[in-house]
Amino acid sequence: MSKLMKTMLIVLITLTVLGVAAIIIVLNLNSSEADGERSIDEIREASLETEEMTTDLESGGFVRISFRIITDSTDGLEELEKRDFQMKNVIIKQLAQMDEKAFKSDLTTLEETIKLRLNEFMEEGTITDVYTISKVLQ
Repeated sequence: MSKLMKTMLIVLITLTVLGVAAIIIVLNLNSSEADGERSIDEIREASLETEEMTTDLESGGFVRISFRIITDSTDGLEELEKRDFQMKNVIIKQLAQMDEKAFKSDLTTLEETIKLRLNEFMEEGTITDVYTISKVLQ
């Protein structure tokens, strides 16, 4: 092998090792930020408890329900507070499509759907979680 080929091979291997090392460092920095879970105080500061709402279900029953909606930041919370009318509309529409059986057995899907629908409106932040904190089926 010629001297030029050896030099090119060494440079190529060195660049490959440096590239892999850089990728590992970047991925570890991003994952450590993602793993840095927020404290419960930070979560509460960025969350909104809805007022109790009473509405009808598709099957004719009535439900009284409230949620705690968690945003990713205080900016997201401020935006959600401004969009309270849209939030209430989303919740009412989702409940109006449910029957009593689905309401009793599938709150997780309701919470996830509300989260997805609200995130369609959000510009300053995102909804990370929706928790049902009270419910009564009548």
